[in-house]
Amino acid sequence: MDYNEILKPYTEDKVVNVVVEIPKWSMLKIEYDRHRKIMVLDRVEPGIFAKPTNYGFIPGTLDDDGDELDVLFITNEPVPTGVVSEAVVVGVLEFEDDGEMDHKVICVPADDRNTGNAISSFADLSKQWKDQIEHHFTHYKDLKKPGSTKVLGYGDEAKAHAVIAECIERWDSQ
Repeated sequence: MDYNEILKPYTEDKVVNVVVEIPKWSMLKIEYDRHRKIMVLDRVEPGIFAKPTNYGFIPGTLDDDGDELDVLFITNEPVPTGVVSEAVVVGVLEFEDDGEMDHKVICVPADDRNTGNAISSFADLSKQWKDQIEHHFTHYKDLKKPGSTKVLGYGDEAKAHAVIAECIERWDSQ
């Protein structure tokens, strides 16, 4: 399925489409191959580096690393690979991988009746959650390429939407 062809980045003002690649807690590094239009198992990670949140991308975007813009999609339950959801943007993780910017937009479901939409802004994210995410992305390549990743900090919703706009422009100009 060509997610980039059938989905737009935004569904409405401030609501984006998210395509899940890796379910929360998975050790499987699954990536969307936009040339073949399929999900591909890239590798199996050690259990200590399982994803602490669902991981995916926003279609119709291109980050500095040449891939679609990454998303950390916060839900209480793992979301299966290939599922699409409308999501509210609450922030962005400023991240560098092998010297390239590799942003991670932080999103929550647009309709989370389980939590009553408890997370609606960056301020709603707990310090513990931010610390866990920062630790994960600082260390998840330590066994193969120690020191190749660097967390540069967090940005709020406005910064995240600015990153999305840049990535849409990059996609459109390719």
